[in-house]
Amino acid sequence: MMNTENEILSPEDVMRYMNIGRNAIYTLLNTGKLKGFRVGHKWKIPRKALDEYIDRNIIDKEHNSDRNS
Repeated sequence: MMNTENEILSPEDVMRYMNIGRNAIYTLLNTGKLKGFRVGHKWKIPRKALDEYIDRNIIDKEHNSDRNS
């Protein structure tokens, strides 16, 4: 069985997981905000890259509330 860190996802997998649309996923990939690679014409996204993208984009409520005070 494959370790989830080494898992390779399709754009469709990421779209379902993040509940985002087709344009959004391809924008993330084409701008390099979400790391991926191509096999022929198909994008593949390492699970680790998705986890890193999510970690970079999590809004820290405590940090955010300090700025609003």
